[in-house]
Amino acid sequence: MYAFISGIIDYIDPNGLVVIDNNGIGYNVNVSLNTLSGLPSKGEKTKLYTYTYIKEDAFSLFGFASMSEKSMFIKLIDISGVGPKMALGILSGITTTALALAVANSDVKSLSSIKGVGKKTAERIILELKEKVDITSSDFVSSTTSINISSSKEINDAIEALVALGITKNDAIKAVQKASETAKDTNAIITLALRSMA
Repeated sequence: MYAFISGIIDYIDPNGLVVIDNNGIGYNVNVSLNTLSGLPSKGEKTKLYTYTYIKEDAFSLFGFASMSEKSMFIKLIDISGVGPKMALGILSGITTTALALAVANSDVKSLSSIKGVGKKTAERIILELKEKVDITSSDFVSSTTSINISSSKEINDAIEALVALGITKNDAIKAVQKASETAKDTNAIITLALRSMA
């Protein structure tokens, strides 16, 4: 419904609620603690990518610092037993980069250590995200991203995937170059690069 909201921060609740003043209208926006930690101070301007959650008894707006976090939130709430509140809790307890790494490595322990996520839920999240999210796919790789530091398609694909996850281009290049010394296929390079940055 709304792609993003831009305005002045009127109020910040440390538990993950932000009120944004957009042309005189205050919007309650639920955010993850990771997004909250990167917001400017009250009275300053900000922009959040948004997702509108509508049910018979609820109309909520969720905000994200990056499109990759929004994309991961949408993937999470599509999983049976994972609602918006739990999805936001997961994204508060782990970054999208670390979550991608946990899924790639079937790391149940990391996910189940997040408050409110049990072992069975962690296993289901990993299973379903592996089926739904390929971090080398168009879900994460921006078609507008163009990085040509190598003629290797695997290396370029890995860099683009990391950039799409919110990692800076320079950090992605460094991590991928190092990972490509021992790994050759795209998924292995991404996994090693994420591990080195986690």
